[in-house]
Amino acid sequence: MFEMEKRRFRIWLISGIAIFSVALLVYAGMGYIKIPVKDVFEILFNLNPEKVGMTEWVIVREVRLPRIVVSMIAGAALSLSGLVFQGVLLNPLADPYTLGISAGASFGAALAIILKLSFLGGFTVQLMAFVFAIISLSMVLKMATFGGKINSVSLILSGVIIGAFFSAGLTFTKYIAGDEVASIVFWLMGSFSSKTWSEALIMGIVTLLGFLVFIYYGEEMNILSLGEKNALSMGVETSRVRKILLVTASIISAVSVSVCGIIGFVGLIVPHLMRFLVGTDNKKLIFICAIWGAIILSAADNLVRAVLPNEIPIGIMTSLLGAPFFAFIFRKRLSGGRL
Repeated sequence: MFEMEKRRFRIWLISGIAIFSVALLVYAGMGYIKIPVKDVFEILFNLNPEKVGMTEWVIVREVRLPRIVVSMIAGAALSLSGLVFQGVLLNPLADPYTLGISAGASFGAALAIILKLSFLGGFTVQLMAFVFAIISLSMVLKMATFGGKINSVSLILSGVIIGAFFSAGLTFTKYIAGDEVASIVFWLMGSFSSKTWSEALIMGIVTLLGFLVFIYYGEEMNILSLGEKNALSMGVETSRVRKILLVTASIISAVSVSVCGIIGFVGLIVPHLMRFLVGTDNKKLIFICAIWGAIILSAADNLVRAVLPNEIPIGIMTSLLGAPFFAFIFRKRLSGGRL
């Protein structure tokens, strides 16, 4: 059994890396203006634009590639966050937005839009979204901590309460927004359009740091999945480790939300799929979820960008695909089944 899981892990890891590399080249060539893969390869590894043409060079390097890279980083970030939330909270329905992060980020973005804030130019909305996501997280952790200890039930309930509070604030901002309500609604639906290398760099650094933290605490995540009492008996400081993992997962998902808007179900679907394919070892799932989360979300974005006749917000696509899967998990949980 162990050897079989080890072999499946290698297969999915190697195939994921290969697909990830090929997808980057193929997606960059797809769109209204078709660009051959060999030209995309030349553009990627040769800084001389005259060989393939300035127009194609700008399209690939300054328009398509930043969007593709951001979608891949977001997919990895949300999938890793979902894996951590499900493992630490021992709840198969947990995802990166469980602690009210999306509600806080949405309220912050809406506030920036209706107040027409622009002190950081195009980054103002993203910064406000991130700040309020962190405020939401801080309120949840404060509410769920008793005597220096924190447990999964109090965290989830606190997340519901704080999420409802910021959702009410978001509803009020949309009510008074007037002509700006369309901008708020568009942001809430999520999008990778017009993303820049600066945004990709910020997301990449934060996600990489979070990835390293998860690798470091991979064994503790496995022990936490055995339950509170078992983890304590094995010498794990459950409250401290749980808080570190949850805060890290919340920060990388908050950065993703602040840059890309609300993209649902990715953090729910990918961990369950990968757990079914390669087993329940979190040390392996960290790598698999990062790679395949990037592949799946970038594929969904490429579908709405280059395949469908009219581009629709990525949040709509992920919700359409993710809602049936969420319902399946819910029914399984109620019937006492396992995935």
